[in-house]
This record gives sequence, structure tokens and C-alpha cells, in this order.
Amino acid sequence: MKVVILAGGLGTRISELTKIVPKPMIKILGKPIIHRIIDHYVANGFKEFYVALGYKGALIKKYFKSCKLNKDIKVECIDTGKNTMTGGRIKRLKKYLNKTFMVSYGDSLSSVNLKKLLAYHKKKNKLVTLTAVRPPARFGVIKIAGDKVKYFREKNSLDAGWINGGYFVMKPAFLKYIKGDNTFLEQEPLKKMTKKKELIAFKHKGFWQCMDTLRDRKILEKKIKNKEHLE
Repeated sequence: MKVVILAGGLGTRISELTKIVPKPMIKILGKPIIHRIIDHYVANGFKEFYVALGYKGALIKKYFKSCKLNKDIKVECIDTGKNTMTGGRIKRLKKYLNKTFMVSYGDSLSSVNLKKLLAYHKKKNKLVTLTAVRPPARFGVIKIAGDKVKYFREKNSLDAGWINGGYFVMKPAFLKYIKGDNTFLEQEPLKKMTKKKELIAFKHKGFWQCMDTLRDRKILEKKIKNKEHLE
């Protein structure tokens, strides 16, 4: 099965590093995050990848030309335009996507069981399945009466609802709902799927962490050192 990795964004919230390399090439403990994403898919039996390039895409292409992957692993890097949005990048790969396929963002890691995700998608038989995750805890929770703190607790992920963690499974028929380069996957196309009851969520309660900022990068490295990414 084919896996699309969205790797073309500007990564402005971590511009300290993306001035030099594209966001998917930022290293987590010495290895680019995009390579770690591919490793996770490979461990779940996936071998064919299409990387949707944009900003500084030549650096990603150069990396995969030079790095050593198992000979049965295919990584094809395709320019999908510097200013193309997430939905548009997938649409540009339409000619490669004639069967059910996976889609991942190029800036988050997870321990989601991809085999179970795919089986769930097939069982539900909808156009799109997304992986729902709990957002990482960031702030403590307090309750105030007047100026007195009546309640204090460190916030945990269960205090918040579910969010889109990426790791999609899609049927080719979904592509007709993406108009073109300026279409955000997360806007009109998925909203239409919601109205048509063709979007379902696979709940993942284990490890998930995005990398939007330098702080997120440090958290990722700490969790990987502590082997929390296996949970």
C-alpha cells in the first residue's frame, strides 16, 4: 500500500531551524523526523512512500538519494509546489493513488498501530479515516474563588478532547473533493466528509507528539530517550 507524506510546508513556528532545512529534515536524536516516520511505517509492513515536496524540497530529495534504505523500500520524492496547501499536495499525486492509500504529516511521531488503523478503515468502509489523539498537556489547571486558588492540578491529556493526529487512510474517490493547490485538507474536503458521514476516527490513546516548536522538539527527544514513543 502507498503512503503519502506531506513534507512541503514552511514550518514558520520553528523558523530557527527551518531557515536552514525543511521541517521534515529537522533531526530528532540525529535522525530526520521524516525518516523516523518512515521507519514506523516500515515496522508495520509498509514499503512504498511518496513524499510531497515543497519548501526546500531539494534537501529532502538529496537525503533520500544518499541514505541507505532496505532495497525493498521505495521512497519517491515529488515536487508538489512551494505554495501548495495540504489538500492540493495530495491532489497533485492523484495519478499514483488508484487504490486505498495512507497519508501522514511530515512533522509528528506516534506509536499508532498502523495495521489496526487500516483494518478499522476497511471494516467501516468510509472514504476517510483519521487518527484521533489526545493533545499533549501544556498547562496546569486551577480554580479561583476571588483571589484564592481553590484547586490546582497539573493538566494531563485527558483534560482535553480529541484532535486530528494525522495518520489518515483514504480511498481514491475522496480526491474529487479536493479542488486544487489552494485547498487545505483540513478545511473544505474533510468538512464535506463530515456532512456526508464519510469521515471516521480511529482513537489512539498511546504516544503521539507533533513538532511545531523548538520546545516540541526537546519533548520528542526526551520521550524517545525514555522509550515513551513505544507506548
